[in-house]
Amino acid sequence: MDRIESSIHPTAEVSLQASIGEGCRVWRLAHIRERAVIGAGSIIGAGVYVGAGVRLGRNCKVQNNALLYEGVELEDGVFVGPQVCFTNDYLPRAVNPDLSLKAAADWEGGRILVREGASVGAQSVVVTGVTIGSWALVGAGSIVSRDVPDHALVFGQPARLRGWVCFCGRRLSVDNRAGWCAHCQRQVALPYDAAASATI
Repeated sequence: MDRIESSIHPTAEVSLQASIGEGCRVWRLAHIRERAVIGAGSIIGAGVYVGAGVRLGRNCKVQNNALLYEGVELEDGVFVGPQVCFTNDYLPRAVNPDLSLKAAADWEGGRILVREGASVGAQSVVVTGVTIGSWALVGAGSIVSRDVPDHALVFGQPARLRGWVCFCGRRLSVDNRAGWCAHCQRQVALPYDAAASATI
């Protein structure tokens, strides 16, 4: 099988220490830092920032002006909408108590994991330390400060559990721990008693 070459726009800034998988597309003014790993077939939109050591799986789509700071990992097939921000500091301050500028050693960084097939809607903020479950859907403009279960639909500020979604992204009809998709006729096992769960 022939290797599929990646396409990197001439205005994109990609570290020589980053790993870009085959068939990736990196659009204008994107910035990919050292030790970042971009899985095969992934798309990095215009103006996206991918921090040092960030890892993306295969076939991810990161839309324009999203910010993926150090500590973020996206598994295969994750969608990140435009202007999403993944934060990475538990105690954000520019200076120490004596007003001296913080050094790299002064930061308390965290990790964010977005599992396979999940989607994060436009202009959402995901706070460090959070895991977003497989095939979950975060609605646009949300602030995610707690873990999100597999197949959960969450939105709001803060994001709260509003329902459950299929692999195809449509809402599920729910009966206890099972969901049913009328569109694709698929039954989906849910992580716990969905009918009894109002918030996360």
